[in-house]
Amino acid sequence: MQSVSPAYLKTNLLSGLTVALALVPEAIAFALVAHVSPLTGLYAAVLVSFITSAFGGRPGMISGAAGALAVVMVALVVEHGVQYLFAAIVLMGLLQILFAVARLGKFIRMVPYPVMLGFVNGLALVIFIAQFGHFKSNGEWMQDGQLFTMLGLVAATMAVIYITPRITKAVPATLVGILVVTVGAALLGIESKTVGELGSIAGGLPSFAIPDVPFNWETFKIVFPYSLVLAGVGLIESLLTLTLVDEITETRGQPNRECMAQGAANVVTAFFGGMGGCAMIGQSMINVNNGAYGRLSGISASLFLLSFILFGSGWIEQIPLAALIGVMFVVCEKTFEWGTFRMVGKVPRADTLVVVLVAAITLVFDLAIAVLVGVIVSALVFAWQHAKQIAVTTSQDAQGWKVYELQGTLFFASVANFNELFAPKDDPQDVVVEFRNARVVDHSAIQAIDALADKYRALGKRLHLRHLSPDCRELLGKAQDMIEVNVLEDPRYRVADDKLG
Repeated sequence: MQSVSPAYLKTNLLSGLTVALALVPEAIAFALVAHVSPLTGLYAAVLVSFITSAFGGRPGMISGAAGALAVVMVALVVEHGVQYLFAAIVLMGLLQILFAVARLGKFIRMVPYPVMLGFVNGLALVIFIAQFGHFKSNGEWMQDGQLFTMLGLVAATMAVIYITPRITKAVPATLVGILVVTVGAALLGIESKTVGELGSIAGGLPSFAIPDVPFNWETFKIVFPYSLVLAGVGLIESLLTLTLVDEITETRGQPNRECMAQGAANVVTAFFGGMGGCAMIGQSMINVNNGAYGRLSGISASLFLLSFILFGSGWIEQIPLAALIGVMFVVCEKTFEWGTFRMVGKVPRADTLVVVLVAAITLVFDLAIAVLVGVIVSALVFAWQHAKQIAVTTSQDAQGWKVYELQGTLFFASVANFNELFAPKDDPQDVVVEFRNARVVDHSAIQAIDALADKYRALGKRLHLRHLSPDCRELLGKAQDMIEVNVLEDPRYRVADDKLG
C-alpha cells in the first residue's frame, strides 16, 4: 500500500488539480460532439474519475468522458434522444461488469507490442488534431489577430511547462503553465478565447434519475448495439492505457478489477445524468508525468472538478483555452513514441507496418477497429513466419529405414510446407517420422499426418510415427496403426481440437 506522506499528498493533490483543469474543456467538447449538454460530460468526468480511481485496478490512471465514446453516442442521441443514451450507458456498464466477471481482462496482455506502439502514436495524433477545432470560431478559422494571440499563448504555456522542471519540481509544470498564462493574460489585458466560451460549467450536484425510456424489447433492440460497441471501445481504450501506465511506472495493474470498476462507474454515471466514459490517455499522461501514481490523484481530480461546477465556475471559465491547448500539445509530444522512427530498418518490416497501420486506422476510424486489425495482422504475420520455419533432416538408421526428423510447428499455416518435405514414391519400404523436436498444434496438422499416412499406405509402404503426444494419438484416424508409443519419452501437450472438448 502507498504510504501517505506529505510529499505524496502534495504531488497527488496538485496533480489532481491540474488534471481537473484539463478535464474541463475535454468534457465539454466531447459532450458537444455527442449532442448533449456540457454538464452531462462534466458529471461523467466527475463520477467516472472518482469511482475508477477509488476502486479500479490502475492507480494513477484517469478516466472520464472520452471522445472515442462520444463519436459512437451521437447517432443514438440524434435519433432517439438523451434518455436512450442513459439507458445505453447502463447496459454498457453491465456488459463491462460481465466481461470482468468472466475474467477476460487478462487477454489485453496478448496485444502485441507493435499494436501498443500504434495505439499510443495514433491517440497522440488524435489528441493533437482535436485541438485544432479550438482555433475556429463559429465554424470558421480565427482571423490573423485572434489566431496569433492564441498561438502566442499556446507557445508561452508550452515554454513554461518545459522550463519549470529546470527551476523547481515542487509544483507540477503543467499547473504552473496554466496559472502563469492565465494570470499573465489577465494582467496584460490580452483577450483570447476562454473555457467559458465552450459552455457554462455552473451547476449543482448531479441528481439520481432512472432513464425515461420504455422498459421493453423494442428499447433493448435500439440500445443494445450501441451499448456493445461502447463497452468494447471503452474497455479497449482503458486496458491499453492501463498497460501503458504499467510500462511507465514499472508496476502491474489489475485488468479485471479495472473492467469491473469501469462497468460500475458507467452504470452509476448513467443514473446521475452523465454520458459515461473510459480511461483518457491524455489526462493519464499528465498525471503520470507529474509523478502522481496513487489513487488520491484521480479522486482529488474528480472532487476539484465538482467544486468547479458548484463554486468556481466563474473563475474556471476565465482560463484562456490556449493554456489548456498548450498542455495537451505537451501531452501529445510526451505520449508519442519518437523512438518509432529509429525502429525503421532495425525491426522486421511487418512490425513497422503494424505500427503505422494501427496509428492510421486510429486516426481515420476508431481505436477498436485499429486494435482489432492490428492484432489480426500481427497474428497472420506470426503464422506466416512460423509456417516457414518447419523443416526436416533425413538419415538412415541401423535397420536401413529412412528417418525424417521433423523440426518446427505443424499447424494450419505450415501444412503445405510439411507436405513438400516428403517423397513417398522415392522412399524405402519403411519410413520413420520423428516428432521429438516438433509440435502438432491443431486439427489441420492431424489431418495432414493422416493424409501422409494414406500416401504411404497406398504405395504399400510402412510409416512409423514416433514421439507424438497423447492428444495426437487420440485424434489421429487412418494413421492410428502407424503410431509407435513410448510412454516414458513421448511429449505431453494439448492439441486445439473440439473433439477433445
